[in-house]
Formats: sequence, structure tokens, C-alpha cells
Amino acid sequence: MDIRPLTDSYAVSPQIEPEDFAAIRAAGYTTVINNRPDGEIPDELQSQAMRKAAEEAGLTFIDNPVIGGALTEGNVDAQRTAIDAAEGPVLAYCASGNRSSVVWALAHAGEIPADELIERPAQYGYQLAHLRPMLDR
Repeated sequence: MDIRPLTDSYAVSPQIEPEDFAAIRAAGYTTVINNRPDGEIPDELQSQAMRKAAEEAGLTFIDNPVIGGALTEGNVDAQRTAIDAAEGPVLAYCASGNRSSVVWALAHAGEIPADELIERPAQYGYQLAHLRPMLDR
């Protein structure tokens, strides 16, 4: 597990395992957002199995699959809603953490300066500069 905090209340991670949820909870996270579609992963990592493991660990689990190259406004809205509803820090994951960074940045466009929305993920190698026109709107 490789947690990469973008803020004090939101972090991203590459794919996690069901056995990681206890450590995620111990690290202070209250909500986990899955941004990975089931079609990309084996059965044991699909949303239903991950939800069961997360809830058993006492975490809220949100499924918001973001298809690479096919991000929707619905994805952005769902991410924003999940972040806003969380009762504590949020950990979002996908294959690498990039999609979870992208939906976070787009969900905060207009609230956080575009430079910060690009720079925070960049410290972990996520390149979001191509999103600047959308982040500046």
C-alpha cells in the first residue's frame, strides 16, 4: 500500500488489497473511494469484494469507476459528493492513483488555485498540466 496525500483530508493510492483496509483505518481514513472499473481487475479486487472488506474494517466505501480516457462529469460530481460527505480523511484508489488525482482536481476547480491542483499530484508523478484549461474555468 502506497498512500500519497494530496491534502490533509484526501490521499490517493495505486490499487489496494482487501487486507489493507485495517491499516487504512488505523492511518485515520474514514472513507475509501474506488475509482477503478471492475472490468480492469480480477474478482478478488472488484468492487463487491472490496466493499465487504472495507465495511468489515469500519470504513465507508464508495464505488466511482473512472474509465481511462472516458472521465465524465458524473464521475467528478460523485467524487465531490463523496469527499464532502466524508466524516474524516478520504483515500481514493485506482490502478496508479492518477485517475483519483484527476477527479479530485476537477472536483476542486474554482475552489483551489489551478497551480495547486496541478502541483500537489505532480509531487507523486501525476501530470495534470493538460487539465489547466478546465481547472482555470
